[in-house]
Amino acid sequence: MTSIPFYLDTMVSADYASVSAIFEQGIAGGNATYDLAAATWEDWDVKHVSVCRWVAKSQQDHRVLGWAALSPVSSRVVFRGVAELSIYLANEAKGMGIGDALMAKIVEDSESKGFWMLQSGIFPENVASLRLHEKHEFRTVGIRERIGQMPSGEWRDIVLMERRSKNVG
Repeated sequence: MTSIPFYLDTMVSADYASVSAIFEQGIAGGNATYDLAAATWEDWDVKHVSVCRWVAKSQQDHRVLGWAALSPVSSRVVFRGVAELSIYLANEAKGMGIGDALMAKIVEDSESKGFWMLQSGIFPENVASLRLHEKHEFRTVGIRERIGQMPSGEWRDIVLMERRSKNVG
């Protein structure tokens, strides 16, 4: 596999066509999300926090190779520092260190913005994502068995992982 030189950049609305295309690849792969289609930019923008949005772009042609963003877990003020992490890579960008770089950046950025815990729900079959989260000090909290049902009728489990900031209790 040939490595693709890349850089990290703040995600802007102009990146969303590529971001949603990468998300659609995740949907097609079957082990990344329960969603059936990518949201519109307007819907996606409302559901994600306005900070801590990153893309990895090819140095050669600036195409988006992956992305990471946070969603609030609750509207209650006591949970303002807890967010759900989404991280996705283009199929062509897997295994090149891009996920590692995006994860390191969003962890650093989230802590600087006052988030004290990140959580992720990952299908147990998505071993690469589980390993990436473990590498960045996420721990498995538990397995939520048969928590979601796919359109095919198949029930899926989720591995619930979390990472607490070292900066906050």
